[in-house]
Amino acid sequence: MWKVLLVEDEVFVRESVREIIAWEELGFTVAGEAGNGGEALEMIRRDPPDLVLADIVMPEMDGVELLRRTREEGYRSRFIMLTCIGEFEYVRQAMEYGASNYILKLSMSVNSLRDTLRKVSTELSRDGGADLVTPEIGEANPQPAAAAAVQSTSAPTSSPITATAASSHSLTRTTADISHPEVRKIIDYIAEHYAQDITVKSMAQYVMMGENYVSALFKKKTGQTLIHYLHRIRVEKAQEYLLHTDLPVHEIGQRVGFINDNYFIKIFKRLTQMTPSKYRQWNKIAQ
Repeated sequence: MWKVLLVEDEVFVRESVREIIAWEELGFTVAGEAGNGGEALEMIRRDPPDLVLADIVMPEMDGVELLRRTREEGYRSRFIMLTCIGEFEYVRQAMEYGASNYILKLSMSVNSLRDTLRKVSTELSRDGGADLVTPEIGEANPQPAAAAAVQSTSAPTSSPITATAASSHSLTRTTADISHPEVRKIIDYIAEHYAQDITVKSMAQYVMMGENYVSALFKKKTGQTLIHYLHRIRVEKAQEYLLHTDLPVHEIGQRVGFINDNYFIKIFKRLTQMTPSKYRQWNKIAQ
């Protein structure tokens, strides 16, 4: 079995990627998961995987920097990059550092990911796993099969991962009628402490339940994952700052709980279809 390391800061995306694929049928096993590039690099140092499936934009250390550091330290793991529309400069850099492929998260499907894994499995078998010789840093990848991984969302066999962008309006209308005591407690906590460090693990401890159970329960009752809900609340608060203050974008991001500027802009754009600066500018024109 080829060992896979999943690196994605958004828990709901990571869980989706892990669960939609029958990994062992394709010759892979998920050997580990990480929430940022720094954590992933330490895991790679301890036990180099054959394949790293990594988001490009993450807090602390992004996917491109993770790939660069991995190559500098001599590790030969294959990389597949997960990216959003508008991050193609990062994709270009990743391909130069020797990434095998990239996949657009918003159009990712079971079939597109499975096809990409089959190709990587073939390459690993041909080249001897993680010990393969990769291009030197800065050398263009001689066989960038990037386009093969991008599947149309209209394909009849596709099963898109739930990570779609949508306008961020008030969520109180959709959660006000939720009466489940533990879910209600989490919603109220997020409303008061959205700017603090909140994770599924911390909320599970807060309501004294198992982490997996809380994750499934919250999604069942609200229709969205806990982290996705937290992001939407933070973006709502950021919208208020953008409309009613002249605070710079990076300070607004920090005030609503995003410690990384790029990550704040990434999530804001995913939920509103525009960057924070464009949102502020657009609303000033509208007024």
